[in-house]
Amino acid sequence: MVACKDWHDVPAGPASWMRVTAIERGQYPHPFVAFMAGACYHCAQPVCLKACPVQAISKREEDGIVLVDRGLCLGRDQCDKCLKACPYKAPQFGAEKNPRMQKCDFCLDRWAEEKLPICVAGCPMRALDAGPLEEMEAKHGKTRHAVGFKYHERIAPAVLFKPKPENMPLPI
Repeated sequence: MVACKDWHDVPAGPASWMRVTAIERGQYPHPFVAFMAGACYHCAQPVCLKACPVQAISKREEDGIVLVDRGLCLGRDQCDKCLKACPYKAPQFGAEKNPRMQKCDFCLDRWAEEKLPICVAGCPMRALDAGPLEEMEAKHGKTRHAVGFKYHERIAPAVLFKPKPENMPLPI
């Protein structure tokens, strides 16, 4: 989260392109704790794109990266249809007056240099990876479900998981 905000100069405040949520369930002696990274999942059929009345959101043909043109965006005070449409809360808005939508752009500048997004490069647990979906499936499998995440077939978020089993015993 910090690497992303720092790399993209996202000021302190409500906008966070990468979010990490703690998921806690159960109770002693069988608690379950996991962490879910959430950003824009660059969906195959992004509902934010369809919801935008001014075509400020686009999807690149060559790699599927979903981008926003903040100059075209009407702003949260006049329109927040992208946020209402996205089940993953990827569209983010700052604290300023009528903030324009902002979101993960897959570190397009780094991607162009064949570098991984900063969240992947900066993750101290090496829990994130990025690349063409087919390559990621070959490397990590095809699991699209995890505790704390609902996969929507219709919009097909480009995300895979290696989920933590809920019944994993605690180390002694």
